[in-house]
Order: sequence, then structure tokens, then C-alpha cells
Amino acid sequence: MAKSHSDIGLIGLAVMGQNLALNIADHGFQISVYNRTTEKTEKFVAENPNTPGGLVGAKTLEEFVQSLAKPRRMIILVQAGKATDAVIDSLVPLLEKDDIIIDGGNALWTDTIRREKTLREKGLRFIGSGVSGGEEGARFGPALMPGGDRAAYKQHLEPIWNAVAAKVDAKTGKPLTGAAPGKPIIGGVPCATYIGENGAGHYVKMVHNGIEYGDMQMICEAYALMKGLLGLKAPEMGAIFSEWNAGMLGSFLIEITADILKQKDPMTKKPFVDIVLDTAGQKGTGKWTSVNALDMGVPAPTIAESVFARCLSAIKEERVAASKILKGPKKKYRGSKKALITAIHDALYCSKICSYAQGFQLMREAQKEYKWTLNFGEIAQIWRGGCIIRAVFLQKITEAYARKPDLANLLLDPYFNKTVQKAQENWRKVVALASECGVPIPTFSSALSYYDGYRSARLPANLLQGQRDYFGAHTYERTDQPRGKFFHIDWPEKVRPQLEIK
Repeated sequence: MAKSHSDIGLIGLAVMGQNLALNIADHGFQISVYNRTTEKTEKFVAENPNTPGGLVGAKTLEEFVQSLAKPRRMIILVQAGKATDAVIDSLVPLLEKDDIIIDGGNALWTDTIRREKTLREKGLRFIGSGVSGGEEGARFGPALMPGGDRAAYKQHLEPIWNAVAAKVDAKTGKPLTGAAPGKPIIGGVPCATYIGENGAGHYVKMVHNGIEYGDMQMICEAYALMKGLLGLKAPEMGAIFSEWNAGMLGSFLIEITADILKQKDPMTKKPFVDIVLDTAGQKGTGKWTSVNALDMGVPAPTIAESVFARCLSAIKEERVAASKILKGPKKKYRGSKKALITAIHDALYCSKICSYAQGFQLMREAQKEYKWTLNFGEIAQIWRGGCIIRAVFLQKITEAYARKPDLANLLLDPYFNKTVQKAQENWRKVVALASECGVPIPTFSSALSYYDGYRSARLPANLLQGQRDYFGAHTYERTDQPRGKFFHIDWPEKVRPQLEIK
């Protein structure tokens, strides 16, 4: 029997909205739904009449708001940006003090900070929650990254978010599977945790997506090396990725890569991957991560290179024309097939470690910038299931931050340090071989340069700073003086003494 008022509401019935609404209803919560197109709302409710919690369709926003129990909890899942602002602006006149708006879209974290402040001043509460896992995750268990009003989350949203989130095994950290419509997973550790104030949840979701860009590009480079240097066919590579998925590289992205490489094109019966055009799209979150890293002066070259790789793929016609003019090396690989596959595996794992190190370092600096308190161990925990980057590897990150919560960089953790030390010879061989044979591997090579740069006590920036002082009088610090003292040489005269800049 339907309740007089729903537990929660959702606005926006595109695929993600529909799936999340069904997930919530499957866990016994009655949910009101509203879409700008009334026909879509009516059809959705009619097609799903027997969910455990129940779906209640609303024809107007006023009807939607009045259908909710107080304090009202309303999820917005519409296009990020102006569309989200428009929905919020339409809702505000209809709401009462302490009602809660939850933005589950891929919002820019600075927009979330702005919205939270504006709504707080109106007596309303706002939660910006990252939702990762795509359509499947929304339906059967996403990773959830809520930020904003902590009390509102803890008192009124956490029970729902914990229920609908993906679950992992408490001992192994491995995702629990087997959810089906009307039969959600019960038990396990939920992949949801309060992230921090105002825009923290959406910021962490953005970094997740930046790391995702890196993961995907690194896997593509492993594929390119096996194809370009060994001439392997798609099904052979699919079998290799399946084997890798059973080990330390085990992850959702490795698993689906194996599936994709084994798939035949329904029309031509050729390997599916061979008929897909090599131009990649993007929705902007990887770019946001890279731009933010530049703004804060945090080195995240591997994530940035993954974004640039997509940009380079997009200029297909230019690349085709250039391929007829620009020539590369003629060297071919003549060594052991098995040895090279092992080396590519190690290069992929080492590059992955560096990419995640960059992402976590970026979050560390962001918490200083925005006065958040982030728990990196918990962030790694909730990424173990539901989200696109879910992987066995994330358990190791959780353990690293359990050992040292203030860890400056993942590379300094004993496990990751030992792993890279053991595998870096293969990593270097792969990067060198790719260069000699003309196979582009932007993330593998940038990750290695990042590693070598981070482990260097002295970099050539001393010469760079000398150049800056020469042409722009930008000053420099000295190795024989305390940090914070700046000097300048009056270069045109060449003979004038050094001047200390107070």
C-alpha cells in the first residue's frame, strides 16, 4: 500500500535518472518522480508497477514537492550547468526551511560551492553527490560521493545512499555481484561515504573521472603495443586481458576490454574493435581535472596526457593526411613474445600507480585550497565497487592510507615503492622500445617521467630559473642560503654584484 508521502523524490528521467529511481524503489523506499515531459513520467511509472518501494509520478513540480515527506529530499539528475540551475530556481519558491536538494549530476565543483552557499542563505540544505558507475551502476549499485551539508546527509540521506550503493566484501574488498531487478544485494560494505563540505563530493567525482581517463588511455596503449609490436589479433589480446583481470590488474575496465576485444562485429563478423573509428569523445571532466591541476600547480601529467590523447584522436583527417607525409622508424621487435607481454603488463601497472598518485596528490592540495578534510582511505574504499575505476588495486590504496593517513604520495608507501622497484626495468624497456619503433604511448612515458622527476633530489629547474632571472628579472634562490631569500643578477652589465631581494 502506497504511503501518503514519498521518502524521496527524483527529477530527470533520462536513463541515469530512471535507473537510480528503480534502484531506490528496489530497496523499499517510495520515490516520487518528475520529468519535464509528462508522458515520459507516466510511461516510466506504468512500465514499473511492482517495485518494492513504489514509484509515484508527478505531473507538475508543485505536485512533486507536495508528494514528499518533510524535510523533503529531492534528487536532481539533469544536464549539468544551466539546466541544473533552472531546476533549482523552479524548486526554491515551492520549498520550506530545511528541505534538501541533492544534485547527482556531473557538476563542476565550483558550481556546487556556489549553489550550497546560495541555498544555505535561503534556509535550504544542499548536497552535491558524485554518482559513478554509468547506467548499470545507477540501477544496481553505484559508488556515491556526497558532499555538502553534513547533518542533512547523516540524518536524512545516508540510509538511502548506503542502501542503493554498490557493496564490497568486508574482508577482501571485492565487489559483491548478482543484483537483479527487485533483488538488490543485501549486506557487504556500501561504496558511499560523506566526502566533505560544499563542493567536495563533486570535486572527488571529478578527480575519479580524470583518473578514469588515464586508466582507459593506458589500457589502449597496452593494446597498441601488443598490436603494433607483436601483430596480435583482437581475440588473442582479449585472452591476455582476461588473464590479466585475474591478477593485480583486475578491474572493471580490464574486464570490459577483454570482452570488447573478443566481440565480433554483427554486420561484418570481423573483430568489433577493428571497425570502430579511432576518434574518442569526452564530456569534460578529464579536462576539468587537468585544468585544476594546472591552476593549483600540482603535477598531473599522466591525466593531462590522456585528455590530449583524445584531442589528438579527434583530428582524424589531419592524422590521415600526415601519415602520408611524416615517416617514423622502421625498426621491428624481434624478441620474445611472452617477455614483451609481461613487460607491457608491468608498464601498465607502474603507470597506473603513478596516475593514481597524481590524482590523490591533487585531492590533497585541493583540501588545503578549499578547507576540506578528506579521508583518502575512505575515498579509495568507496571506489572499490560500483564505479568505473573499481579495481583490486584500490584495496592496496586503502591499506596505504590506513598505514599512514598523511601519506604525501602513493609512491612513498612501502607496497607501491616495492612494486615499482620490482617492475620498473620492464616499464623502461617498454617505453624505450615504443620510442624506437614509433608507437605512441603518451601516458606510459609521461608516468615514467613523473616517477623519475619525483624521485630526483635535483632537477634542471635551476637553469630554468636562471633563464627567468636573465630575461625577466624574476629572481632566484640559492643552494647556499635559506629558502625564502631571493637574489637577482643585473645581467646586461654581467659584472655587477648579486643583489639580495628582501
